[in-house]
Amino acid sequence: MRTNRAIRTPGGLSLRLDVRASVVVGLILLAALTASVVLIGTGDFPIPAGDVLKTLLGNGNAGQEFIINELRLPRVLVGLLVGASLGLGGALFQAISRNPLGSPDVLGLSQGATAGALTMIVLFSGSATQVTLGALVGGLLTGLAIYVLAWKQGVHGYRLVLVGIGISAIVTAVNGYLLTRSTLTEAAQAVVWMTGSLSGRDWTQVWPLLWLCAVLVPLVLANARGLRMMEMGDDVSNALGVRVERARLLLLVAAVLLTAAATAAAGPVSFVALTAPQLARRLTRSPGPNLVPSLCMGATLLVTADWVSQKVFGADQLPVGVVTGVLGGVYLLWLLVTERKAGRI
Repeated sequence: MRTNRAIRTPGGLSLRLDVRASVVVGLILLAALTASVVLIGTGDFPIPAGDVLKTLLGNGNAGQEFIINELRLPRVLVGLLVGASLGLGGALFQAISRNPLGSPDVLGLSQGATAGALTMIVLFSGSATQVTLGALVGGLLTGLAIYVLAWKQGVHGYRLVLVGIGISAIVTAVNGYLLTRSTLTEAAQAVVWMTGSLSGRDWTQVWPLLWLCAVLVPLVLANARGLRMMEMGDDVSNALGVRVERARLLLLVAAVLLTAAATAAAGPVSFVALTAPQLARRLTRSPGPNLVPSLCMGATLLVTADWVSQKVFGADQLPVGVVTGVLGGVYLLWLLVTERKAGRI
């Protein structure tokens, strides 16, 4: 039995609060903050968690302030924002496609962003800023191609997934071709970027992601009710007053932007967008897209994976994308077995 509580404001507004989901979100946020503090203190010069908190509050010494505020805090913030963007984007794709496999990794958006970055690296010897812009443009163009090709009197779940898988295969082949055109130096740079890493991230990556999330997250949450209605089918949603195609297009654009921006900032970090919504749903046991829990879970997963990679292998020795890839691959196999036993695939 679920525990729900209705909250009413003096102005006449009412809000239904899912107590279990709220507790889960609070615990996930606490885990994300704890992992972030521990991660900031991890590195060649370890800093105790107490000193990290003192420095963040402005009471540290000059050396600690430089290491934390200039070197480590931006990396952690990028990790939180990238993880949150991927978690929310994955939840949107899975809700719209009504398929647990409908994530940016499977649909080809990450591969599209990779193609844009590789184009800038291999064909134009682009700078870091140009590579970032190339990844963003590549992700947006891939999302547009998927939407156009999946359109047939609307965009529906399985067609969206099938078209995305086809686009993913094509773009992956293009990426392989671009790598064959590269020099040894360009190939090394491309492979590092394609793995997905938070190494070397600074404030120039933080601010664009922060502003994008500040705009898109409220926009997505404002349309959460329509997204939940769409899970019951287009006919029922239309009958309930939801403008289905308008809402679907708006949310797809938001999901593509979130995914492309996250990929542009940290490379194609795999499986966070796939696993975060499913883990959030299983923890909250709540119907619907679970947007806020997925966002928080994505942020927690990425900073925790980055801490694991640094703790086990040393700072900057193992890109975080390798850790998420291994863990996500195991989870994907488990998900496929579970869906097969349930008769859904």
